Amino acid sequence: MLPVEARVRTTVAELRPGAEVDGPFACTRKERLTARNGSAYLALELRDRSGAITARAFREADFLAGQFERGDLVWVRGRVERFRDELQIEVSEIRRAETDLDPAEFLPSAYRDLDELDGFLEHLAREVYDTDYRRLIDSFIGDDVLRAELRLAPCTRSGHHAYLGGLLEHTVAVGTLAQETCTLHPRLNSDLLISAALVHDIGKIREFELGAEIALSDEGRLVGHIALGQQLVAARCERLPDFPDAKALALSHCILTHHGADGVPARRFGSPEALALYRLNALDAGVKGALEHGLAA
Repeated sequence: MLPVEARVRTTVAELRPGAEVDGPFACTRKERLTARNGSAYLALELRDRSGAITARAFREADFLAGQFERGDLVWVRGRVERFRDELQIEVSEIRRAETDLDPAEFLPSAYRDLDELDGFLEHLAREVYDTDYRRLIDSFIGDDVLRAELRLAPCTRSGHHAYLGGLLEHTVAVGTLAQETCTLHPRLNSDLLISAALVHDIGKIREFELGAEIALSDEGRLVGHIALGQQLVAARCERLPDFPDAKALALSHCILTHHGADGVPARRFGSPEALALYRLNALDAGVKGALEHGLAA
């Protein structure tokens, strides 16, 4: 038998009626239901990076239910059937996967090229001309570990940019909007606004954990990405020699208010740049959310 890593996996998008299934998936739904005849069965959702498919386990449902939990990476054997014009897997065996699998292989990822987005990020960083803010942004851009985390992180769990690489895509979008806004409104402090746009969501690299699903980390659940981001940026400012307190404060204010002025005790925007960042962040998030999920009723 071939080792797991050597097998060619059939993705969800490639499944066809009649196909035999024998491979790993992420389990994102697990319910024990009762059929009309009174017998128990498992209703499941299985997914990989290409999409999701429903699955049913009608035999030995209670035994199989004890072999895994929702949120696990699972190994599934079964057959693809068509039911009410939808494909589903009739499961004969399912268990928690014991092999070393990368959760990122089972989560949706950005369609845009991440190397291209990285290039745009570096271009935007070069548009910061203030010496102090440029030192700060360069410290982020030059951090290889952080850059790898930025390429991997989603922006939300189920809202806008809810996929691997979503944070980088959103950051570049907001940075681009900030640059264009400064052209239209030259009285804005472009160095502050562009810097804030590039780091406003940096706390999201610590907000999520990647498994079968995008989940909140303990830090994300208890603190949230806004406070985490402000902490990360403040710590960087402190490590840079002679970084001006006033500039660090102005940047922290933009980060703390990018979801609204309620993020600070005064409940008012303290600068036009903070207001601009709030609007630009909402613009990209709102438009992307509408394109991905439709307009809200």
